[in-house]
Amino acid sequence: MLTRLHHVFGAAFRWVVLGALGALVVGCASSYPPAPVAAASPDYRYIIGPGDNVNIIVWRNPELSMAVPVRPDGLIAGPLIEDMQAMGKTPTMLARDMEKALGTFIRDPVVTVVVNTFIGSQSEQIRVIGEASKPQALPYRQKMTLLDVMISVGGLTDFADGNGATLVRASDDNKQYSVRLNDLIRRGDVTANVDVKPGDVLIIPQSWF
Repeated sequence: MLTRLHHVFGAAFRWVVLGALGALVVGCASSYPPAPVAAASPDYRYIIGPGDNVNIIVWRNPELSMAVPVRPDGLIAGPLIEDMQAMGKTPTMLARDMEKALGTFIRDPVVTVVVNTFIGSQSEQIRVIGEASKPQALPYRQKMTLLDVMISVGGLTDFADGNGATLVRASDDNKQYSVRLNDLIRRGDVTANVDVKPGDVLIIPQSWF
């Protein structure tokens, strides 16, 4: 009789445990809609940010050409130009502004701006926080995908709940989307790969078990 009761209570206990684990899994599942597969903008242009290194070429005026870093305050300086705003501009926009400034000193200047070191404006960076091997901020690249981001941050930690990750999209008024990092990285499911956009924040939570 005691043996039979032991089996009955043991079976009941196992069902309670399994039910609790099932509820936990459901509770951990993201309630946000899946991230759109296609999000890249075909007319995207790189925005200069602090820490970028820009090469400024002034045609027929090599003494005015220079390679300078963008300071933390977003400004650059050089011959005949003091404290010009570079942050938040495309290379073409900066070149046109420099032509206007140099036009005071030389006739019909032609300026080309080339970015050599890419860090980008903070509003344009992709930020990865939580259970990534190397959480960090990444400069956005045209047609950048979730897989590109995960390669750059070294994948997931052993404690990551990859399928519970959330993508916060600043360009959509901080709308939140669910993404399936476990399926993408650990199972090789390419259908889980989606485009990222400038300003996205990827949040990777820790697994509960």
